[in-house]
Amino acid sequence: MMRFLLLAFASLAILSPLPAATPNVVVFLADDAGWGDYGQSGNRLAQTPSIDSIAKDGVSMDRFYVCPVCSPTRAEFLTGRYHPRGGVRGVSTGQERLDLSEKTIADSFKAAGYATGAFGKWHNGSQWPYHPMARGFDTYFGHSSGHWGEYFDAPLEDEGHMIRTQGYIVNVCTEKALGFIDKHKDKPFLCYIPFTTPHSPWAAPHDMWSQFKDKPVTQRATQADQEVENETRCAHAMLANQDMNVGRVLARLKQHGIEDNTIVVYFSDNGPNSHRWTGGMKGKKGTTDEAGVRSVCYIRWPSKLPAGHTVSEISGAIDLLPTLTSLAGIKRAGDKPLDGRDLSPLLMKEKTEWNERMIFSTWAGNVSVRTQKHRLDSVGQLYDMIADPGQTKPINDQEPALVAKLTEAVSAWRKEMFGDVEATPKAAGKGKAKGDKKKGGGNAVDARAFTVGYREFPITMLPARDGEPRGGVQRSSSAPNSSYFVNWTSKDDSMVWLIDVHTAGRYEVTVDYTCKVPDAGSTIELSFKEARLTGKVEPGWDPPLYANQDTLPRPSGESTMKDFHTLKLGEMTLPAGQGPLTLRALEIPGASVMDVRRITLTLLP
Repeated sequence: MMRFLLLAFASLAILSPLPAATPNVVVFLADDAGWGDYGQSGNRLAQTPSIDSIAKDGVSMDRFYVCPVCSPTRAEFLTGRYHPRGGVRGVSTGQERLDLSEKTIADSFKAAGYATGAFGKWHNGSQWPYHPMARGFDTYFGHSSGHWGEYFDAPLEDEGHMIRTQGYIVNVCTEKALGFIDKHKDKPFLCYIPFTTPHSPWAAPHDMWSQFKDKPVTQRATQADQEVENETRCAHAMLANQDMNVGRVLARLKQHGIEDNTIVVYFSDNGPNSHRWTGGMKGKKGTTDEAGVRSVCYIRWPSKLPAGHTVSEISGAIDLLPTLTSLAGIKRAGDKPLDGRDLSPLLMKEKTEWNERMIFSTWAGNVSVRTQKHRLDSVGQLYDMIADPGQTKPINDQEPALVAKLTEAVSAWRKEMFGDVEATPKAAGKGKAKGDKKKGGGNAVDARAFTVGYREFPITMLPARDGEPRGGVQRSSSAPNSSYFVNWTSKDDSMVWLIDVHTAGRYEVTVDYTCKVPDAGSTIELSFKEARLTGKVEPGWDPPLYANQDTLPRPSGESTMKDFHTLKLGEMTLPAGQGPLTLRALEIPGASVMDVRRITLTLLP
């Protein structure tokens, strides 16, 4: 009897609600904003009062480091581990997927009884079980791939279903986040808001652009001759809109009376996506130099953290998981070794013995390492970052022992992450380091199959970015993330997705397409192993390319989008297992078959 009572009490303890003092957590993540893009950093063009207020009312991490590009930083935030450990090697075509063996910050908070939601750009895997709702988030709204080609009235995913929204993408995603906060205001929640801006395309709301389009750019990029002033203005217009949305969230927390017990975090995923002011630092997005990997990071918790405090010790995205779980007093999910540290003693100004550390940055074969005072760059040049933030005068001759120590550290880190054996950095201008192909940056489709067919999440979207064009088929642009397949003119052409069908069964198949009206009527076949499904491409659907999306001309590598129609191809019985899913044409009565945005497979009951 006593054993039964003890077990009953233990069960009650597990199911009992979290203490009333358990904090909520809101995490804002900017996309392609640099350290120098904020008023708090000294930028006089910036209009970021709400974002700056998080620093003024909380703690600012003065030397906070992220990755050179998007998805690696997101993986490091989610896991507290360097992104190569989790299989993240690129930003598209499946290379951005976070290994299923990794546990995320959302897993930790969900296990502790929190409601969890993500609203915006995910970029660590689209298909279940890489999808955010399989990685600890109860709900998801946004776009799961990388950069998105539509910022106005965008098609976005709502828990697996694509819907057409109305309004500017940041406003729409923030509105969904506000609804989540409203719903869960009376119990602890983790609300993750990864914004889409100021990533290109250069598209700002008209009211914001009108405030910036004629403003002089008085603070110039470190490489001023490469700055495009209208891109700088547009980035700040997009950030002003983002700031307005941060203000909406902060106001809602105050309205509900929960701001004092809500931890709010704001940071960005890499350096600026154009040459603009960085306080004299060297680099931009895609580089492992200081401005390419330094981000603002502001953390506010009014009831616990001191206002206006600055932490001078180096830190990074890898530190956020151990820090936030520690502050919230919850157990971390998973047991893989962390690369990040718990920063809470520094945030709370506690007396602590803080050992010096190194933070490594990598992209496209380049590796750089930062200590509290120095940076060894990707070609082995050492800089004193306090005296020379622009990395203009290498001090290798003055510090040979330190150069040797850091070079050895980079070699050991590279070997641990990638299995490389080279001990010396690649020479400047001499091409890529060994193993670059597997280290990310390219557009080759990942070797891992795309997962299909889970009962708990029956809808699987296979966008063009995850497929391979064959024959004369091409992508609509060099950037795969928001591309579609074009130039399908021959029966020798095809498009192929390597898939792994988890559940054998009947699947509904749809294709999002456009087709010139005179070309309608092609017979197409979708095949997987022995399964075949044929259908007709009709009706013709030939909408114009959007002309209302861009404030500035779209970068040449990005697709101009259009309105795709959904073709219900029919039902198909798929066997379990791995193999190519191939779409080809059997008959082509016109000049072309169709343009293809995505295939969607829905597992039927």
